[in-house]
Amino acid sequence: MTDATPDMTAIADRLALVTKGRASAPRLKEGVLTLVLDVTGLSGDQRAVMEAAVRAEMRDVPDITQVRVAMTAEKKTLRIIAVGSGKGGVGKSTLSANLAVALHRLGHKVGLVDADIYGPSQPRLMGSEGQKPTAEEKHLIPIMSRWGVPMLSMGHLVDPGQAIAWRGPMAGNALGQLLDAKWDGIDTLIVDLPPGTGDVQLSMISKHKPAGAIIVSTPQDLALIDATRAVSLFEQANVPLIGLVENMAGYVCPHCGESSDPFGQGGAEAAAAHMGMPFLGRIPLTIAIRSASDAGLPPAAGEDSEAAPFLAVAQKLAEWLAR
Repeated sequence: MTDATPDMTAIADRLALVTKGRASAPRLKEGVLTLVLDVTGLSGDQRAVMEAAVRAEMRDVPDITQVRVAMTAEKKTLRIIAVGSGKGGVGKSTLSANLAVALHRLGHKVGLVDADIYGPSQPRLMGSEGQKPTAEEKHLIPIMSRWGVPMLSMGHLVDPGQAIAWRGPMAGNALGQLLDAKWDGIDTLIVDLPPGTGDVQLSMISKHKPAGAIIVSTPQDLALIDATRAVSLFEQANVPLIGLVENMAGYVCPHCGESSDPFGQGGAEAAAAHMGMPFLGRIPLTIAIRSASDAGLPPAAGEDSEAAPFLAVAQKLAEWLAR
């Protein structure tokens, strides 16, 4: 039998069946059958099973004395969307969690990483406290939240309330483990960064360059000064700025209906215009959002008025991703 034998068509058909179309066109020379398997997305066990099936299928074929199988896998690049702030306490983690849930509702294949190594809060916000990820081939397997968003956080790896006293390089390595997990079926990662412009941010930018960044601030002048520093960090690293979100933008009393602005009004929108970046929207300061978040029930998963501002910001992000 030679490479030009018509029987190669029958061999290729048999291989296509047992590999579900993952086999390249086989070649036969001097009794040695050579083929390449595309094993993208398959685990180590699944790859072994497929290779064994190929060898078993070819065992009874005349003139084949040896089967050589090479494997190749496409390295999938995730789009990382960093959510940052210049200071803590501006609601960045709440926005990240709800943005991931809202994007999922819009049909995106999205995951969530809690990169705040020292103060992880996503397990509480996403209702996944107490769950522990498993590992496969030295890679973590994300936890699937009840909202359809796979996620990982340092809070899943340490006991609740345990202090993490690590220096910068250790925190950077921990972030790498979270980002390099087996994000199968996911093309976009929302990464909730710690506040400020420290080691974790620099590690992520240098090793896992984000596709874009969203900055969160309250309307307060002091918060906006710090937000400007976060913007500057991403600009220096040539990370595209998707836009600025104003959080805690106004409070409506649930009893009398009167609206007030404890942190000011419109400051983030004005700052965005001054810096020449898009303004993505406002998230109000409400008891309902705070209560749901503390209970692990992201408002973006609901159908009430609290979901609307998160969905509006997610829609603008979806439009940016589609460009």
